[in-house]
Formats: sequence, structure tokens, C-alpha cells
Amino acid sequence: MGNGTSIGRVRGLGSAKSGTHHWLVQRWTAVGNLVLIAYLAVSLLLLPSLSYQAVSQWISGPVPAAAVALLIVSTFWHARLGLQVFIEDYVHGANRLAALIALNLIVFAGATFGLLSIVRLALGGA
Repeated sequence: MGNGTSIGRVRGLGSAKSGTHHWLVQRWTAVGNLVLIAYLAVSLLLLPSLSYQAVSQWISGPVPAAAVALLIVSTFWHARLGLQVFIEDYVHGANRLAALIALNLIVFAGATFGLLSIVRLALGGA
């Protein structure tokens, strides 16, 4: 008892043991995205104007820069997790590996670009 179904014991199949972690991380990044987007929306609405100078001055502060950086990381991580599941479910053969590699490269490049842009704005280099 406790080893799953009879056919599962015969085939040696069982839980992959990583699905729960993946599911939880996707849910936590979704919650983080909601909180950070709410902070961003409220902060931007409280600015006197949405001019480039006003937003640049706002984002040069440590708290807004850190919040936007966290939003970038969380959003790209969440997108990667969701697209990974899509690729694993619907892409087969050698195309799956190529698609997963392309996904990881694109997500890493996008997140890096976003973070470097925030660092540049936060340090006043723009």
C-alpha cells in the first residue's frame, strides 16, 4: 500500500517530484507580480507628471529602482515558467530542446536588458 496504483508499480512510474515546486514557484511569481505592479501603478499615479524627467527622478530612488528590478526579474521568471510548460506539453523531439534553449536565452537577454536599463536610470546615466 502507498506505492501508487498497481499499473504504476509495474511500470515503475510515479511522481516526477518536481511538478509541485514548479507550480508553487509560478504561483509565487504571479503574486509577486501583482504586488509589484500595484506598487508601480500607485507610484506612477502619485507623480506630479509622467514626463521623462519626473519618472527618471522617481526611479533614481533606491526603493523604486529595487521594486522595478524585482518586477523585471519576477515577470521574466514567471513568463519562462509558463512558456516552459507550454513547450514541454506541445513540442516534441529535437525541437523541444531547441525551443527550451531559445526560451532560456531570450528570457535571460530580456531580463538583463531590463535590469541594465534600470541600473542606468537609477544611477542617472540616461
